[in-house]
Amino acid sequence: MPRSHSRKTRTPGHVGASVLVPKVTPKRFYGQGIPGVDSDSLTGKLIVVEGADGSGRSTQIARLVQWLEATGHHTIQVGLKRSTLVSEELEQAQQGNILSRTTLSLFYATDFADQLENTILPALRAGSMVIADRYIYTLMVRDLVRGVDETWIRNLYGIALAPDAVFYLEVRPDLLVQRVFAKNQSLDYWESGMDLGLSRDMFDSFLRYQALMRDTFRRLQQTYGFDIIDAERTPDEINHELQRRIEAVLSGRD
Repeated sequence: MPRSHSRKTRTPGHVGASVLVPKVTPKRFYGQGIPGVDSDSLTGKLIVVEGADGSGRSTQIARLVQWLEATGHHTIQVGLKRSTLVSEELEQAQQGNILSRTTLSLFYATDFADQLENTILPALRAGSMVIADRYIYTLMVRDLVRGVDETWIRNLYGIALAPDAVFYLEVRPDLLVQRVFAKNQSLDYWESGMDLGLSRDMFDSFLRYQALMRDTFRRLQQTYGFDIIDAERTPDEINHELQRRIEAVLSGRD
């Protein structure tokens, strides 16, 4: 197994930082995985950033990609509704707000499976850093909040590769709603959980739905062991912590 070593590199906002050449670590699937895939060939790193809209996910991912690429790491980005197979159809289907829970779940699972097979795994075989703007955890939490059977969900996502690191950016719902309004001047039907009938008022429904999402993420964390990051701090403080934790992953200390 290749040994890791460090080198000094200038990075934006992080002058003189010690950057580690990634140490190759074993990969595993949560379930049966995808047939014919040799996990030993997946030498890259899969880093996942989870969090609700308004949690600062996009900002942190952009800064992480800039940092990693400035220090010589090739990066690939993936995320929800980015599959070339079904992303457009999923977007169109959601416009009508009439999708059943099972149909919505299967749409997202198909979107994920296509990206896993055709983007994530090939990138990892090439030794790239794959940065996921949300992963199966958001999909599982959404389904669980909507009452989908948990055993069925776990089986559905048994094809998923366990990431090298998962960071959940946690923000209180009352702060989330302020951030979303400041950015979009409106609330999204699905991100407000309006299909659940929590409240006729979208603002109130958003607060209730996001509280359910946060609580369910915390429950999943006990099973999957991902890192919960306080995302109510400044972007610089959050980014510093993420960089520190990713350096630990690259060195094999995490």
